[in-house]
Amino acid sequence: MSEILDLRGLKCPLPAMLAKKALMRLSSGTVVTVLADDPLAAVDIPHMCHGEGHAVESVAARDGYTEFVLKTGAKDHF
Repeated sequence: MSEILDLRGLKCPLPAMLAKKALMRLSSGTVVTVLADDPLAAVDIPHMCHGEGHAVESVAARDGYTEFVLKTGAKDHF
């Protein structure tokens, strides 16, 4: 199962916060593609994933935005 979360147009800290909320509601192992054009998202989203136990599968610069492919981690991570 995979999902696309388009967060373009939102500014820090909203992309990381909304990505976190989306990852929390999905089952472990779900792949989520996040699109964000806020430059700080390139730092905030991977940092949030590390802290929450989710994997950053890839980060790619696209035309005017960044594409993050994330994989949800275990729900019991603290």
